[in-house]
Amino acid sequence: MSSPSPTSAAAGLNLAQQEAVNYLHGPCLVLAGAGSGKTRVITHKIGRLIQAGLKPEQVAAITFTNKAAAEMRERARSLIGKQAKGVLICTFHALGVRMLRQDGQVLDLKPQFSILDSDDVTSILKDAGGSTDAATVRQWQWTISRWKNMGLNAAAAEAQASGDEERVIARIMARYEERLTAYQSVDFDDLIGLPLKLLREHESVRNKWQQSLGHVLVDEYQDTNVTQYEVLKLLVGMRGRFTAVGDDDQSIYGWRGATLDNLRRLPQDYPNLKVVKLEQNYRSTSAILRAANNVIGPNPKLYPKTLFSELGEGEPVRVVDCDSEEHEAERVVARIQSLRAGTELQAVGSQFKEWKDFCVLYRANHMAKPFEKAFRKAQIPYKVSGGQSFFDRAEIKDLCCWLRLLVNNNDDPAFMRAVTTPKRGIGHTTLAALGNFASQYRLSLFEALFSNSLGSVLPAKAVGSLHEFGRYVNDLEYRARKTMGTQDSRAFLSDWLKDIDYEKHLYDGEDSDKLAAARWTNVMEFCDWMALRCGGHRDDTSGAVVETEKKSMLEVVQTIALLSTMSEREGEKNVVTLSTLHAAKGLEWPHVVLAGCVEGLLPFKLDDDDGSNADSIAQRLQEERRLMYVGITRAQRTLAVNWLRKRKKGRTLIAGVPSRFIAEMALDQATLKEDPREKIKALRAEFAKKSLAARAAAAAYPL
Repeated sequence: MSSPSPTSAAAGLNLAQQEAVNYLHGPCLVLAGAGSGKTRVITHKIGRLIQAGLKPEQVAAITFTNKAAAEMRERARSLIGKQAKGVLICTFHALGVRMLRQDGQVLDLKPQFSILDSDDVTSILKDAGGSTDAATVRQWQWTISRWKNMGLNAAAAEAQASGDEERVIARIMARYEERLTAYQSVDFDDLIGLPLKLLREHESVRNKWQQSLGHVLVDEYQDTNVTQYEVLKLLVGMRGRFTAVGDDDQSIYGWRGATLDNLRRLPQDYPNLKVVKLEQNYRSTSAILRAANNVIGPNPKLYPKTLFSELGEGEPVRVVDCDSEEHEAERVVARIQSLRAGTELQAVGSQFKEWKDFCVLYRANHMAKPFEKAFRKAQIPYKVSGGQSFFDRAEIKDLCCWLRLLVNNNDDPAFMRAVTTPKRGIGHTTLAALGNFASQYRLSLFEALFSNSLGSVLPAKAVGSLHEFGRYVNDLEYRARKTMGTQDSRAFLSDWLKDIDYEKHLYDGEDSDKLAAARWTNVMEFCDWMALRCGGHRDDTSGAVVETEKKSMLEVVQTIALLSTMSEREGEKNVVTLSTLHAAKGLEWPHVVLAGCVEGLLPFKLDDDDGSNADSIAQRLQEERRLMYVGITRAQRTLAVNWLRKRKKGRTLIAGVPSRFIAEMALDQATLKEDPREKIKALRAEFAKKSLAARAAAAAYPL
């Protein structure tokens, strides 16, 4: 059977989508409004580029999440068949890993370098800064991350430090950088910063990558930071063969370095930039889109656009007033139950009544608790998006550290966890002496344990225990290197867990056998997943493992740190979703509830008591408005917007003022039957008497 033709499939594209797909020979910016089919455009353009003569391996599509990359890979495979296998479809960070594995030696980085997770970074910073205070260390971590995303190293950060506190953090950053070099390790920010250094400072590496990539497509371009934009520029060179796909109205990650300046710079850096707007929305009804367009309207526009839909008017957007957080949760339960029963709305359709068709969105994680309690009481199945990552579980971190050590013996954080988990009679005194010895001779801990001089600082029994551990790691690395494919890897993992008696370690460490069994189940799931990544997949019909391209266990281990959450590996479950607005971007549901839409939460507190100037407050308000816009445009068929008459702030109850965004939605009077506009106006006027900040807000944003 021949592969599908991109041109035959292109008949399903609208005119704007076709224009974006067929523009091949220069820089292109696709302004893709919410629900306008941007992933469809990207995958069709991949096919069109290959059809026009590029080899699959000359095409790169860069996304921001593993989930988005997996979806794009599957869609490309459906469109162009086996050719999709050669296309580089990955996240920015995965691309950085690939570049550093191939060319990092010019930066004195070995191909087997380790990627540190957040806990590893925290541990190293505590040591580098001489502090055990978690809050202080987190502040250091955020500041260093921000500097790295700005393209600054420790020396540059200290040179531009604004005060003594920043100068101290810059010096801690210098010690942190020294430790990363010694451990042959990088953190997540380095996966962007070091590739930039590679491309900027090494012409041969830059030429190699520019010649190997004929066209680069970037998804969610509005979420890029300064460093990522510079990497893109150096990858595509002067010819500028790239397609940036994004939406300035959905830029909601300014707090982590994303900047709309990258959109402003494109026409300046590439004067021949082709701009294509995708304004037809295939997701939402006209009633929902009208509310979205009205909300985003007051924001300044880089590229004005107005979303429209051919799905019909649909149900009106409902504004729901609630007495408290608990009352709000009860009303949401009632709404879900009535929609499922078919008694609430006539136009919903029976195809949108599964639990998975419903979502509750909110500004902050703590707002999920009342809904969880109400859902449990009503026996409604649910999941909280953005909960604990599968890879953050202690048992999975244990195994990942062991596997990291096999790939990179210089990974001291991984060594410390592996040598003590499970316990093997090597105590803190022995490890402290080993650490001092390693520091004195500038060795990694693993190198130090085999030193002929180690016996001068440790008794023979301790040296023997360390040697036994070292020999076992070397043997394990040899066996892992020999594994190839799913069956080999499954056998290797099973034998390894028996060798270290890890199941007994879990049961010994838990008071409850039930908890230990749950942790062991996680271990088994991890092993199954790892084995499948070594070259297999489960047949959808039989459930049997089908071998595909075989990889060794060591190859797969090098990608572990790039994986974020369990949800990116789980299949679709029939449960209601509870999610923050930030975590919901890129997703959609037939029925959406926006919870807690009150001043102080959405938009978040905007007064200037933190010393912010008027420009800063205006920018924050614009981003909050974009966040509301993102929430509205997640809904396909129905949308309810809730506000609270009273809400908790700490241990006290305060009056709730409806979000200014509710008024900006400009809903028809009939839509507001549960909450007349005059009632909102009266409540806001009452609140304004008590608060100077609220009076200013009411004057700036009248109903």
